[in-house]
Amino acid sequence: MLPSCCSKPAESGSKRSSIAKLLLGVFVVYILHTVWLLYGFLNTKPCDRSKEEPCIASYLAARPRLQLSVFTCLVPDNSQLNLAVKIDPFNPHSTFERQVNISLPEETRANGTLYAVVYIHKAGVSPLEDSREVHYAALLTTYISPPTTAGQKDGQKPSPRSENPVSHWRPHLSITMMSEDFTFSKAGLPSDVRRYMRVSQDGRQMIYLPLLLINELIFRVRDLMEISSSTVQLPLTVSYEGISLRGFRFWVHLQDVVYSLRQFGFTEENIDEIKETLVDSNLYLLVLTALITALQLICEFLALKNDISSWRKKKSMAGMSRKSVLWRSLSTLLIFLHLLEETSLLVLLPVGLGACVEVWKVFKVFNFQFQWKSSKVNVSKVDEEERKTVEYDTQASRYLSYLVYPLCISGAIFSLAYLRQKSYYSWLINSLVTGVYAFGFLSMAPQLFINHKLKSVSHLQGTVLMYRGVNTLISDLCSFASIFSSSAFFSSSHQLSCFRDELLFFLYLYQRRCYAAKARRRESGTHNKKVKTQ
Repeated sequence: MLPSCCSKPAESGSKRSSIAKLLLGVFVVYILHTVWLLYGFLNTKPCDRSKEEPCIASYLAARPRLQLSVFTCLVPDNSQLNLAVKIDPFNPHSTFERQVNISLPEETRANGTLYAVVYIHKAGVSPLEDSREVHYAALLTTYISPPTTAGQKDGQKPSPRSENPVSHWRPHLSITMMSEDFTFSKAGLPSDVRRYMRVSQDGRQMIYLPLLLINELIFRVRDLMEISSSTVQLPLTVSYEGISLRGFRFWVHLQDVVYSLRQFGFTEENIDEIKETLVDSNLYLLVLTALITALQLICEFLALKNDISSWRKKKSMAGMSRKSVLWRSLSTLLIFLHLLEETSLLVLLPVGLGACVEVWKVFKVFNFQFQWKSSKVNVSKVDEEERKTVEYDTQASRYLSYLVYPLCISGAIFSLAYLRQKSYYSWLINSLVTGVYAFGFLSMAPQLFINHKLKSVSHLQGTVLMYRGVNTLISDLCSFASIFSSSAFFSSSHQLSCFRDELLFFLYLYQRRCYAAKARRRESGTHNKKVKTQ
């Protein structure tokens, strides 16, 4: 009976370990699958006519005389077309830019919309009469809420109009088309290209019409112009660029990524930052960024798995800094509340999961036990070793408060007096989060002090600290590199907190080396004494 009873925890632990390994394996397979898709994306095989497989040739291979026409309308395919730009003859391999003034109809000025319809068709022929024309419709307007004014910041009630989204003008229209003479295989036609392809029959041969695309990645919120009822004309910059098949597929995938981010709840400001990173970076840097992100996710997953497993098995809190655990819990909750205002659900989910784990640790450390029937909370007593740990922890936290509290309070007063804030709640959260970013590295200081007093690091989970140390080092190297880059993808608070954890992490490694050597010497001395007495 006894062996079978004792084997149940081991069996449950092995099941949890196997589930974690399974999830890690699925994640690795997903990364490998993504790498394989990227390889196929960069190397599209042309059609081999020698194998007599059905091929789809380019309509541009015959070099027809083309014309590019840009029209404006209220509703595509269901309203009057007004010619805005005409390029005749049109060279698909050229690059140009035109600036025109667009007259706005009354419906658009009354908080309405306006579309641009781009046609590629035969020169001298109306696009409505050309059977081989291609067109693409794109919005020239978008609805966004007006920015907060100074009067609303001071607590005044906003006007009813300011609460509703207002139509804004997009001053740029970027047209791209695949100008490469590429012959596709009908059997191996990429799915992302198939969406934009129109196939026509030319005798026995199939040809595809020009692949036309409007580049939405050039659109930025800061470039928008509000449309009022008195606005009669607005400027529009129309640009064109011919691209290769690889470039066309690259832009299609990037626009799909932006669309997915909007579905996940990203704000337009966050999407603009991602656009700048994607557009201004080359393909190899993007692949390197994806690999670094995958490495960070693996490290964070392994750290979280080992952290939860070690805390579930922990019976005594001797040597553990309660103030450090409480500080990390409050810091994670504050960052979660800060991100709740500015970011999306995709970012909030992992941060919220981490906050739940840190709150669970607080209940574990302080031995809170709920009694649901009597609605009472019991706090277990601590033993002598834990009482000594609490004494060292209190001493270290007192010394730490002499530095942290004055700096945090003075910084909050300075931001309230000299910086613009959305509201007092936003000021409070931003001040607390700034303190967390600036002094977050000090959360490990009480733990290092306890390690120094106890001359031991055996009470800490070294595997978790190693995973998180590697993850933090990668994050800080990336933020340090972003300081010298043209696109500031990382926030200023994140850049100011660059290298905040490495010093204390290296101190922990130093303590681990020293105290582990002393522990081995003590164990060998004790063993020698036992041998002599025997």
